[in-house]
Amino acid sequence: MRILLLGGTTEARELAGLLAGEHHVTTSLAGRTRAPRWPDGDVRVGGFGGVDGLAAFLRAERIELLVDATHPFAATMSGHAVAAGALIGVPLLVVRRPGWSAAPGDEWHRVASLAEAAVTVRTHRWRRVFLTTGRQGLSVFAELDECWFLARSVEPPDAPAPRQLRVLLDRGPFTVDGERALLAEHRIDVLVTKDSGGSDAKLVAARALGVPVLMVDRPPVLAAPTVPTADAAAAWINETAFDQTDTGWSKP
Repeated sequence: MRILLLGGTTEARELAGLLAGEHHVTTSLAGRTRAPRWPDGDVRVGGFGGVDGLAAFLRAERIELLVDATHPFAATMSGHAVAAGALIGVPLLVVRRPGWSAAPGDEWHRVASLAEAAVTVRTHRWRRVFLTTGRQGLSVFAELDECWFLARSVEPPDAPAPRQLRVLLDRGPFTVDGERALLAEHRIDVLVTKDSGGSDAKLVAARALGVPVLMVDRPPVLAAPTVPTADAAAAWINETAFDQTDTGWSKP
């Protein structure tokens, strides 16, 4: 099977490795990270040029299955995948790790967006803020001059950024002990993060220290078959045969 894997996540790299040798897999990376972790199989870097560009690529490369294993907050790319697959009749499988759930002892404040998170920080008068929302989201906090921010990302943040800002360039996985030490050292009042799932070391550390968490909710779930792990995706792909008909693709 010829598979296009929209990647950039741990699950995407794992899935590419699981499928190597069984299928022809091309992983697409957005190209926003200068030193990405390279997956097995073929790799392309850069955008497609919207829905029409992605559809043209699927057609030109004779792709038989499109797999969206992007970050849970890559809503634009995920939307393009749904539309392009439907446009030319290529089936779509979504790989989404489960989100986080609050546990006893957590003080979580769920918000719908980063903009709402910034308003909530100001409303609660939190002054020392730990941002783990990625480098592209710092601009919404740029006008909170009364706050001091610690931001962690793989790449340097985009401008504009908060005036009082310390940036940690680092890549996980992180340990609970390390996260506790970081929160304590910088006297953090609130942790701001996205509900991306995966390792929850920072959430466990925040719970232990009584640090509130601002949790940004995920975009809406896609209307497509969805599995939670790379193993589940590989099983789904290897156990599924697709029949092409006059009206598109159908699972027997």
